[in-house]
Amino acid sequence: MRYTVPRKMSAIAETLFGFIGKRTISVLKDLHTASKLINDTFYWTLVSPFRGKAIRVRATISEMVKTGYNSVPIVAVISFFVGIILALQAAYQLKKVGALIFVANLVGVSLTRELGPILTAIIVSGRSGSAFAAEIGSMKAAEEVDALISMGINPVRFLVVPKLIALMVMLPALTVFSGVIGIMGGLILSTAALDINAYHYFQQTVNSLLVKDVVTGLVKAWAFGVVITIVGAYQGFKVQGGAEEVGRRTTASVVASIFLVIVFDLFFTALFFYFT
Repeated sequence: MRYTVPRKMSAIAETLFGFIGKRTISVLKDLHTASKLINDTFYWTLVSPFRGKAIRVRATISEMVKTGYNSVPIVAVISFFVGIILALQAAYQLKKVGALIFVANLVGVSLTRELGPILTAIIVSGRSGSAFAAEIGSMKAAEEVDALISMGINPVRFLVVPKLIALMVMLPALTVFSGVIGIMGGLILSTAALDINAYHYFQQTVNSLLVKDVVTGLVKAWAFGVVITIVGAYQGFKVQGGAEEVGRRTTASVVASIFLVIVFDLFFTALFFYFT
């Protein structure tokens, strides 16, 4: 009887440390796979073109159309309504102190520095990030990725690089577009409901925005584009199975993309806050 308790504790400890060890090994494997994908992606994007391996220009333009041009309607609608909401919320507080004209400052700076990049990134991660994971995952499930490798074609260069370049270009462009549309939404609300002169609103917006505000938004958008592409490709290449696994990895890519977008947004916000 005196050995019963020590044996139970030993079994519990063995189970606990076994679980921790398995999870640690799994995480380390995932980190190794992700770091290898990141290394390969940037090699085929930045180094290989100077060594005779040209970027697939037509595929890149096609991805730009799908990720950028086709996202314009949804980005425009959401940004317009967000601009109106921001103006309403700002007016609710500013009218108490008779400073309604500063609605323009709040809407302009908030959309340019913060809401424009992050809203656009979330929209694109839902539209394009999931599409990246689904496309690569379907090819992986159908063994098309293995077929590319057997033909001597690197799947990262063939599949990931055009998507990465497309998002690095189009996400900042969509962010600028989102900011302009959001400011227009705030302008329309302010002139229609708050009796603010349109010219004064425009001047107040221009005076409140600095070059660093625009640069901050563009740098964030560029980083978000990289994150969304890498996460979508990573989840796609991790597919091992049929349609169910593709759906699960597609969902995981959206969740992970949005989480990492928030994390990188916090990082860049703190960075620009302390060093600009």
